[in-house]
Amino acid sequence: MKHFSYKVAVLLGAAAVAASCGNMKQIKHQPYPETGRGDVVDNYFGTEVPDPYRWLEDDNSEATAAWVAAENAVTQDYLSQIPFRGAIRERLTELWNYAKESAPRRHGDWWYYTYNDGLQNQSVIYRTKNPGEAGEVFLDPNKLSDDGTVALAAMSFSKDGRWFAYSAAASGSDWVVIRVMDTADKSLAADKIEWVKFSGARWAPDSKGFYYSAYDAPKQNAYSSKNEFQKVYYHALGTPQSADKLVYEDREHPLRYFSAWPSEDGKWLFVVASEGTSGTEVLYKRVSDPKFRVLLPGFEADYSPVDCKDDRLYYVTNKDASNYALMKVDLNRPGMIETVIPESEKNLLEDVGTGGGYLFASYLENAQNRVRQYTYDGKPVRTVDLPAIGTVGGFGGKDEDTEFYYTLANYTAPATIYKYDIASGESKLYKAPEVNFDPSLFVTEQVFYTSKDGTKVPMFITRRKDMKRDGKNPCLLYAYGGFQINLTPGFNPSALMFVEQGGVYCVANLRGGSEYGEEWHKAGMLENKQNVFDDFIAAAEYLIAEKYTSTDKLAIHGGSNGGLLVGACEVQRPDLYAVCLPAVGVMDMLRYHKFTIGWGWAVEYGSSENEEQFSYIYKYSPLHNIKEGVKYPATLVTTADHDDRVVPAHSFKFAATMQHAQAGDAPILIRIDSKAGHGAGKPTSKRIDEAADMYAFLFQNIGVPYREIEN
Repeated sequence: MKHFSYKVAVLLGAAAVAASCGNMKQIKHQPYPETGRGDVVDNYFGTEVPDPYRWLEDDNSEATAAWVAAENAVTQDYLSQIPFRGAIRERLTELWNYAKESAPRRHGDWWYYTYNDGLQNQSVIYRTKNPGEAGEVFLDPNKLSDDGTVALAAMSFSKDGRWFAYSAAASGSDWVVIRVMDTADKSLAADKIEWVKFSGARWAPDSKGFYYSAYDAPKQNAYSSKNEFQKVYYHALGTPQSADKLVYEDREHPLRYFSAWPSEDGKWLFVVASEGTSGTEVLYKRVSDPKFRVLLPGFEADYSPVDCKDDRLYYVTNKDASNYALMKVDLNRPGMIETVIPESEKNLLEDVGTGGGYLFASYLENAQNRVRQYTYDGKPVRTVDLPAIGTVGGFGGKDEDTEFYYTLANYTAPATIYKYDIASGESKLYKAPEVNFDPSLFVTEQVFYTSKDGTKVPMFITRRKDMKRDGKNPCLLYAYGGFQINLTPGFNPSALMFVEQGGVYCVANLRGGSEYGEEWHKAGMLENKQNVFDDFIAAAEYLIAEKYTSTDKLAIHGGSNGGLLVGACEVQRPDLYAVCLPAVGVMDMLRYHKFTIGWGWAVEYGSSENEEQFSYIYKYSPLHNIKEGVKYPATLVTTADHDDRVVPAHSFKFAATMQHAQAGDAPILIRIDSKAGHGAGKPTSKRIDEAADMYAFLFQNIGVPYREIEN
């Protein structure tokens, strides 16, 4: 096969690409595996709910393993017949193959940064004495495994820069092992901390040890059994884990998370507690005191520590401030709370960084970043003049810094690194990646559409400039809608490939995120969750009404909570889309809390063990609203065997039920990856393979072949 010629392809124009819809090869899938239906029935407050595929929850059983192999065989047979699958993978590989570098950060006498030469499975940590000069390899995660499936989940340096701790995750699992390196000679220390989840190493100010959060070793399946009683420990360098000091535990509340946060001056120690994915409590004590006390009581609001200076804790909160504010509390007189940066009337205070003796407040204005610099007493210094519109990261450094580096990215530009002068506020280009495409041919616009209840919802639309709004364009609609997660502009090589082909890539900022503050989040959680699905459905209807696309060219995609979104919208409006792509989704809303850390999502969703909450969860649970005799869109469910966040049983049961119920001819397939998890740390090779399969399935089922242009 000859290589794709990008220059020739772009000259064809979007209309020519989108018009090449004829002569599509029709593909039939093999018969679905025969999936036994059991007679399990649960009674929820008088409502009997069958669960015929309960047996698929046992991911260690031979029967489940046989079913997984059989389903994968059907899926791979189907995908292998798509004639342009290889060409898609080739173009994705070209687009992915560009040098990716993080902003450098100073620790001790070195500046550290990550670098990926293009297709490395995991990015490599480098260091240099002076930014801009050639660096040396400090740690190559690709050497931690033979196939790139061990990734770094977290990393931190001791205050003196002498020690480096990293958390290694295998095969995409949330479980990590913490190891320590001596930065002087890059040697690996004997220290090894196991059974850690949702925690890295938080170094004590004296650099002699670190705090971490861990669970007791699981007595049953480590990848699906429920996690309870997280504890905070202190590890002294050079000692075994068995000697680690228990810093904090709560025997009365097994379903809480705890994380330590020491002050830089070594005087105070804080523990941030949470009962789930939102709502926190802050405990505190002098390091020399025996017991913790409650400083900021939970769990009705969020409190996020920023800095501790002069016995005052600076923290970001949404208590009485839907758009968040920066506050400070006097630790010697905890009733003395003052506002440092007040809540903005219109824009979300997303984050506050520190550096050079200043505060840097990152705001979201219609889902795009703005940054403002303040003094510690809350006086505005300047609004930072950003080089472009997009998403920024890295605003902050050490107290003594006079400059630091940050990144800026959007839908048509990968993360570009700039150097920021703290005194002058000037940004200078440090490094810009080079990607094999011409960004001048594309445009991103932001539109606002009306949801079912009249709410205005923003959406980013990325397309070719020469696209015609004639209703014939392939369209991929993506969203998340939950857990205060904000979707801001970012570069996605897969989406860019789709847009090259004349596709329209859309990202909707649904309620459930916090793009417009905590009220926006609350409007999409618990009893209001249906608003999220209404927002997504309205986005699809808008794209059709405005002739960006049509029902037979529209695909929807989302992962995790976004997989729930796609599943719910698919069963509610199967007539609206041609293709549905739910990834690692929460599909069984009645039993999600019974696995690993699923209980932590009850603050967002509610629980089937509560009668009132069951009544609204049951109405939208994707698994329980599939109806026999309905013609469902072509569906490719994706999950992975080591996903211990949203266990694969969700996707297994959803796919089996959809296959059983499907009345139409569109395929219902499931792709189950091996040695992979929920998504974080997934090797580049696996990301490309999965994207190639997803887009091949998409193009095939909207009747638009991927067009490869030969030189």
